[in-house]
Amino acid sequence: MKNILFVTGTRADFGKLSPLAKAAITAGYNVSFFVTGMHMLKKYGGTNLEVRNIRGAEIFEYVNQKEGDELDSILAKTVTGFSDFVHENRPDLVVVHGDRIESTAVSLVCAINYIYSAHIEGGEVSGTIDESLRHCNSKLCSTHFVSSQDAAKRVIRLGEEKDRVYVIGSPELDSHFKPSGVDIAEVKSRYEIPFEQYGVVVFHPVTSERGSMADQAQSLYAALVSSGRNFVVIAPNNDPGSQGIFEILNTLPIERFRVIPSMRFQYFSQLLKSSAIVIGNSSVGVREAPFIGVPSIDIGSRQKNRACSESIINCSAYDKDRIIALLSSDIWSRRYDPTENFGSGDSCSKFIEILSSDNFWSHSKQKIFSNQ
Repeated sequence: MKNILFVTGTRADFGKLSPLAKAAITAGYNVSFFVTGMHMLKKYGGTNLEVRNIRGAEIFEYVNQKEGDELDSILAKTVTGFSDFVHENRPDLVVVHGDRIESTAVSLVCAINYIYSAHIEGGEVSGTIDESLRHCNSKLCSTHFVSSQDAAKRVIRLGEEKDRVYVIGSPELDSHFKPSGVDIAEVKSRYEIPFEQYGVVVFHPVTSERGSMADQAQSLYAALVSSGRNFVVIAPNNDPGSQGIFEILNTLPIERFRVIPSMRFQYFSQLLKSSAIVIGNSSVGVREAPFIGVPSIDIGSRQKNRACSESIINCSAYDKDRIIALLSSDIWSRRYDPTENFGSGDSCSKFIEILSSDNFWSHSKQKIFSNQ
């Protein structure tokens, strides 16, 4: 069978790639992971250990940064490290996700070396440099597994051939669609969460706004403190500007805020399903939350234009009064009808069906610009 290499640099992209990898293992493919980025930094929970738990996958780890490295430095180190790796371990297909700097580096190496690559969740829009990196990955990768028809149209408008673009939905929804395998009591026990009711907060830095991230975080968390509610906070990613957010997190009252570096996926899934609301600028608020019917307050520009749903309320980090009012309203703990804007929980079966077709492997390694 074909050798498929999945590249993961963050806990977020691992949540999307792991269901596909497990499905590929079950289907008989030889699966491996190239693990780098945040996974390899102890500050963010040492999440490389979770990748190692995938049975049947070979794991390769590479440290591509030290704390505080700029994105261009991380890009250069990843290009060098991954280039050396694929010259020793040449896979039949490399699978990357989204818009992170690691996926851009890997996509570039694959394109230059004519290695088949597949981009997960291309063709989406957002409010930051992430969008440019995402579109860059689409131009570099051989094939595309997108989450919606709208995303497919955007990838095709970039000049990609229609028969290289496959709509499968967002893979992480497959995991949320199924029972998590743990109950909320287990989640609270494992992660020492003392609250009966809680909101989930995930607020990441925006690289183009790095100078104001500390101020944005201070305003947002001041509103959450003033609301009188309890919150489980998942620490931000390692993009520039994160240090200012961490400094704010260190000041939060521990009796009402439980700050966690990272969570195992099935525990995080159950945490979301049992939460009163999701707050922040993570894609969790515009994808997973609407899919499971949980309300969300989307803060700032990071997910701008990415999704629209009745359950999503957009708000500035500086609008403290509005945030407090929303958390005091009946939106807290409300449940909405689930939306399927990003799939219906069957991405893995579609992915394997496509991989199993002769047509998928017959694409030329030299792409052309299509005017379709």
